[in-house]
Amino acid sequence: MGEAFTAPRPADVRGPGRFLWWLVAAQRRRVALGALLGSSWMVSLAVPPYLLAHAIDDGLVAGDAGALAVWVAALLGAGVLSAALAVARHRTMTKVRMDASFRTIRAVVRHSAHLGATLGRRVDAGEVVAIGVADVQVIAQSLTVTGPGVGAVVAYVAVAAVVLSISPPLALVVLCGVPLLAVTVGPLLRRIERTGAGYREHQGALTTRLVDVLDGLRVLNGLGGKDRHAARFGAESRELCERGYRVGAAASWVGALAGGLPALFLAVVTWLAARPAATGAITVGDLVAVHGYVAVLVVPVAFFIEGGGDVARAVTAARRVVRLLALTHDHADDPAAVAAPPSPATLRDPGSGVEVAPHRLTALVSSRAADAAEVVDRLGRFARSAATWAGAPLAAVPLGRVRDRILVADHDAELFAGSVREVVAGRRDVDDDAVRAALHAAVATDVVAALPGGLDARITAHGHNLSGGQRQRVRLARALCADAEVLLAVEPTSALDAHTEATLISRLRAAREGRTTLVTTTSPLVLDQVDVVVYLVDGAVRAVGAHRDLLRSEPGYRALVSRGVAEEAVG
Repeated sequence: MGEAFTAPRPADVRGPGRFLWWLVAAQRRRVALGALLGSSWMVSLAVPPYLLAHAIDDGLVAGDAGALAVWVAALLGAGVLSAALAVARHRTMTKVRMDASFRTIRAVVRHSAHLGATLGRRVDAGEVVAIGVADVQVIAQSLTVTGPGVGAVVAYVAVAAVVLSISPPLALVVLCGVPLLAVTVGPLLRRIERTGAGYREHQGALTTRLVDVLDGLRVLNGLGGKDRHAARFGAESRELCERGYRVGAAASWVGALAGGLPALFLAVVTWLAARPAATGAITVGDLVAVHGYVAVLVVPVAFFIEGGGDVARAVTAARRVVRLLALTHDHADDPAAVAAPPSPATLRDPGSGVEVAPHRLTALVSSRAADAAEVVDRLGRFARSAATWAGAPLAAVPLGRVRDRILVADHDAELFAGSVREVVAGRRDVDDDAVRAALHAAVATDVVAALPGGLDARITAHGHNLSGGQRQRVRLARALCADAEVLLAVEPTSALDAHTEATLISRLRAAREGRTTLVTTTSPLVLDQVDVVVYLVDGAVRAVGAHRDLLRSEPGYRALVSRGVAEEAVG
């Protein structure tokens, strides 16, 4: 299902109705088959009353045993055919719902991955979780109307036509009854859509709070704030439950009416048909047939009502999905795109004056870590800027090419759950030797040794089964395994002890030999082994040179990086 997946076009996410139609059009053949099977099954339900009427009139009333046997056999065959059609219809509609579910999930995941860092700034994590947990299933369920829903319309028309041949007044009642039922249920459907939208907003906000609490559980435990946040979450959960009850009240009325109104409709039509049967205007068989036809209408009428409720809820859910899919990337490609430089070239940030020369290990030093991180964001095209690459605007280079060649390794980058091999390899297919080499360069082989299973050892979500220093080294190993042309690493050694830090920078230098590498740091152990140091003051370049030269010439630099070894380094 969803084998030939194509992402929705911009026109498909301009509204919930367009998105739901995209889900239908994306599997039009399967939907058409479901509509055909649904219609055939619905119509087949009206065949037994017809056969039963002839069995009564031609067999029982006429006393013809042969005719009775023929009609009974036909009745049995109709039952078997109806059962087979029901199985085929159910299988097809299950595939339709699953396809819609998978397509929605793929569209959301693909667009979320495309948005990258933009997603976190524009949408809460809980909102994305709520879409995957709740909205996808609601949307998929609504596609049932394309099968039994279409079949209900066909069966309704077919039954009305047959009843018309028996009694025009009864046919008029049948034709007018269903629209009256729709008018009765309509306000409830609008209430579901209205109250469901508010409930869904609240659900997304509460899920976001839950994600935040779980992410910060260790900190809350240390600060003693867990009980307070738990109490607040409990209060908001109870409020959400109350809103859910209001949504459920409207939905329960729809369910009750879906069963009750058709039964009442059946009683009215049966009473109306009994009167002409009593006077002989229609035969006993016709009376039984009319009762059977109207009883059959209970099924399509129930589908009308339930399908309307499903669609009302799906419109609310689809509105949330299209809102996410309509988000645009903060760093969308410039229409006047330029090609990336064919070979390693200088990256420059005019805002700060920082230049990163190719084939060199550069250190960026700042008294304010945020200033250095902002420079990295601009050079990595994670923030809007006038940064250049080989003299051309970095913003004009297609983003895909920038991401392929320039890698920003943040010190708190996300770690996803998986084996050590999967986490370090990332999205690339690399062999175990490359993974081990990256772990060695990041001084992370002890991390693997401490976990059972070697490269198959599991790392939990967010790396919660690792210490802070272990997580930092695993992140760096992942960045080194990517083997990007340009690596921009933010504080890659901040959580390490001095011995590990010294070993790591030495191995990093060897692993990145001939590559372009920038690290932000104030560690003298790191600075002593880089090719060039760029010193920032208030976000602008104050000095550029070797670490030892800057220690002599820049008092501010010396004060910043001194850790009891600066005097020895100067001497």
